Amino acid sequence: MENQDFSGHAAGWDTPPRVRLAQDVAHAIRRAVPLHREMDVLDFGCGTGLLALALLPHVRSVTGVDAAQGMLEVFRDKIRRRALDAATAVYRDFGKGTTLPSPFHLLVASMALHHVEDVDAALATFRAALLPGGWCAVADLEPEGGLFHAGSNPGAFHDGFDREGLGRRFAAAGFAGIAHAPAAEVEKPLPDGSLKRFPVFLLTARRP
Repeated sequence: MENQDFSGHAAGWDTPPRVRLAQDVAHAIRRAVPLHREMDVLDFGCGTGLLALALLPHVRSVTGVDAAQGMLEVFRDKIRRRALDAATAVYRDFGKGTTLPSPFHLLVASMALHHVEDVDAALATFRAALLPGGWCAVADLEPEGGLFHAGSNPGAFHDGFDREGLGRRFAAAGFAGIAHAPAAEVEKPLPDGSLKRFPVFLLTARRP
């Protein structure tokens, strides 16, 4: 089933904080992964393509996949307006065990994994989408106690992730060379009107 929560927000999704987050995550990926112009990248949970398009100048192609048709339409409109032959947006319903396009040199996911109920199944899917030696780079929230989505929860199953614990799950899924580092911060208002900064980390791993 299409993610109507995200589709309904697609037109106004690209706010300055979200653009800045995508840029920060892209910089973190560039620091951690040796990008090159022969690399094909899959962006899992691509939304409106902010991260994919930030990476595109450094790789050969980007393919974005998402379960929200509204988000994909915004991404496709960007692709059309900019005449980007090396960018593609594809619909996939993650909740029904759908396989991902493959194979890719790098799979990225920014602020998407906490919206996936079965993380271990997702990591197995990530591995299957990668070429041998391919990279996976996942940016997500540190444990945040449910405050990040307080007052509006568009399908969040996890209140962030412990880096070490998530690394062990990557290892169990068959990944190697697991590392993590700070990537960004997101400032959001809480229901009481106060502002809170939420740290975002980047975990990288490789398919042997």
